[in-house]
Amino acid sequence: MHPITVIEIIVSCGIIILFLFVSFTIPHVYRKSGMLITVSLTVTILGFFALRPFWIDYQVAVKKEALNDYLKETYPGEEWVMNRPQGRQYNPYHLDVRYKNEAQWIYTYSVVNPRNICQSGWATPDTQVPSNGRHYEKKHCD
Repeated sequence: MHPITVIEIIVSCGIIILFLFVSFTIPHVYRKSGMLITVSLTVTILGFFALRPFWIDYQVAVKKEALNDYLKETYPGEEWVMNRPQGRQYNPYHLDVRYKNEAQWIYTYSVVNPRNICQSGWATPDTQVPSNGRHYEKKHCD
């Protein structure tokens, strides 16, 4: 498990324990409301951690489709392989593209929406500069 995820879970558990402690120490009249809030918070947090990966996967699928359409329009007749770096430390909406005719180069595209796609990074072979690449785009991200 990634350290960011561990920290999020620890903080969430701390908040739930704090709410649980407060709901037991408040007057008996308000205890039921405090417990209801604590249970609601627990269910919300569990739902967040359970559903977030599916939401990100859905968003990435939409962004991949938009980037694929953009690349078909920008580079007709080209072939490419698209993937995204795995892990919490990487932005899930940055997609790496490796073109078949330029296999040693990796171009990273930032996909905000279908109308706002731009190259945000490059991995070049040896001592090459990005502007020497066939698929280098000068347009910068907004």
